[in-house]
Amino acid sequence: MSLKYPKVCKKSDGRYYIDLTLHNKRYRLFSGGLIGSSLSPNSYPIELRKNAAKQLAKEVYDYLLLNDYSFEKKRSSVEVFDSLIAKKLSEALSKKYKLELKRLSALVRTDAQKYGVIHASTIDRVLLKHINSTSFNTQRRHLNAILRHLEDNGFPVEKSRLRARKQEEVLHKPVQDLEGLLGCIKAYNSNLYLCCLLAYGCLLRPHREIRLLTWGDFSEDLSFIRLSGERVKNKRNRIVPVPSYVREALCPDKPEVNIFSSSITPFNESYFSNLWKKFRRKNHIEKGITLYSFRHTAAIDIYTRTGSLSKLQKAMGHSNIMVSLTYLRGLDVAELKEEDMPMI
Repeated sequence: MSLKYPKVCKKSDGRYYIDLTLHNKRYRLFSGGLIGSSLSPNSYPIELRKNAAKQLAKEVYDYLLLNDYSFEKKRSSVEVFDSLIAKKLSEALSKKYKLELKRLSALVRTDAQKYGVIHASTIDRVLLKHINSTSFNTQRRHLNAILRHLEDNGFPVEKSRLRARKQEEVLHKPVQDLEGLLGCIKAYNSNLYLCCLLAYGCLLRPHREIRLLTWGDFSEDLSFIRLSGERVKNKRNRIVPVPSYVREALCPDKPEVNIFSSSITPFNESYFSNLWKKFRRKNHIEKGITLYSFRHTAAIDIYTRTGSLSKLQKAMGHSNIMVSLTYLRGLDVAELKEEDMPMI
């Protein structure tokens, strides 16, 4: 791209300015404010204004050459890196996940600052600190979320050759005596009981979808729950029916009130995790039974009764059928193939 040298002009009232065209847009500059310069020709005595305007023309011309023909100041690599990380952290992510992304981004930031590119050797060094396969894969997944975001926005990232490690699959064991366990939980803590009921009856995820529920998320007759995409894992709006046995445990309040804390402010992210840990210790619950086991047990129940993968997909809020198929394979259901599933 070529850039014509700015022209020094004089108005009828004696004021000087410089005239130039950039990207088919005309600019008339009476001062250097647009480039961060304090030079203002018309603040000089009349006989000195023309020379000051010539000096302004030179400053503007030099600035545009150094900044890729743009009035926006060219940012350093680390400034671009920091802005992209800030953009990623501004997304609707959990507090714990944001802290982890922030920690990992700090470990590769030096490359952005020194070299303007994230080297594969740095990525490998961050990941290879983790000997445990589960930790390695978790950190790899989180770091890849950062690196993909950088790449998608034009920041250079070298490809690491490290692949995910094989690890033993951890399953949330289905609940065998559902009524007995729910009764035991009800006697222990009403909030934990309601959480488990919603995980089973409405197939919501405990730690975010359920914990953040307000009475305004329910329909007036409590027969439906409506969640916007920003609160759902697959980012799609979700509407789920509320079974009668769940409605019986509800005591509605004002729309803005959280259904567990009875105030506008919900409980912290670890609230249900800590409650469940205390309940397990006190009642010697079978290993593998977690809060998610209620949601998994419900998935098995739906598929066993309907035989419909499509209905299961909608109930679980999965993004596609393959997710539901994979989900079932890990839930003690007989081995299945996609061609065995009901057709849509």
